[in-house]
Amino acid sequence: MGQEPNVRSAARRLVQGLGVGLSLALAAGAHQAQASESGASLYLLGSGGPGNAVMPPLRGVFFDNELYYYKGSLSGAKQLPLGGNVVAGVDADILADFATVLWVPTTDLHGVTVGLGAALPVGNVDVDADVFLTGPRGAQVGGGVGDSATVIGDPIATAMLGWSKGNVHYQVSTMLNVPIGDYRKDELANLAFHRWALDSSFAVSWHDPKSGWDVSGKAGLTLNGENPHTDYTTGTEMHLEAAIEKTFSPRWSAGLQSYYFKQVSTDRGPGAVLGPFQGEVTGVGATAAYTFKIGHMPATLRARAFTEFNATNRMEGDSFWLGLTVPLSLKMPAAPPP
Repeated sequence: MGQEPNVRSAARRLVQGLGVGLSLALAAGAHQAQASESGASLYLLGSGGPGNAVMPPLRGVFFDNELYYYKGSLSGAKQLPLGGNVVAGVDADILADFATVLWVPTTDLHGVTVGLGAALPVGNVDVDADVFLTGPRGAQVGGGVGDSATVIGDPIATAMLGWSKGNVHYQVSTMLNVPIGDYRKDELANLAFHRWALDSSFAVSWHDPKSGWDVSGKAGLTLNGENPHTDYTTGTEMHLEAAIEKTFSPRWSAGLQSYYFKQVSTDRGPGAVLGPFQGEVTGVGATAAYTFKIGHMPATLRARAFTEFNATNRMEGDSFWLGLTVPLSLKMPAAPPP
């Protein structure tokens, strides 16, 4: 009986820490445009949500699955480099699934909790462009063009370290995009980046179990390598996020999120035919979570919805995601001696 609160607490903290800080980052591969090549970034804006810095309090293996939908557009007067092509008047619809496994080998490495994980995106990307301006070999083409495909994105490896002092939690994390996914050369619809990318972030959460309030913030930088097929090197990207959430009962919580993105260095290389192509965007959204049980294991469903505005050099759109987080195995602490 005494272990039940610990298990439930592990699941709740897992969603707050793992669910928003790891698997959602994969959805960036779904062309939620952030300037950059193909308008896509490794770090997904909105993933730094409530409790982002709170780590699982128990050792174990955890699973998070995110169903993600994004719909965005770019007006006909604005151009976008997409798969080695230059297009204008773009509409994109993405329905994808992102599965993540996190292993927590220790919760006390000199007071630090350690997490190691991996994730993989799979989904359908549908892109339509009113004007196809330049092909991969410089061919000039007019009129509309469309492309749709169900593909596998690049796998992502991640690591995180977290610690706390009272109700204040801290986390440093990193994600590495490994460019071995199903990249469709010269095509418009892709989930894979076909480039190495590394994101490093720092998050802080004030999480008060007694009052039920959580206030969280996150900041990070993404470094990008070259796409060898398109000779395109995306510039360095900065992301800032904030969230506030209230827990209303042991099962329900809800809150608000916001983010700001800015590309702080220019795109370069022979393939960067649109020049620096630096972009920025602001977004706002809402989130809600519901905790329940699957067998004897606690699980949490979390929904998110975002809308973007003030976009520069990128598509502007809306996203919705539904995530399920559940422990696959937990290592309970040893019982105290009688």
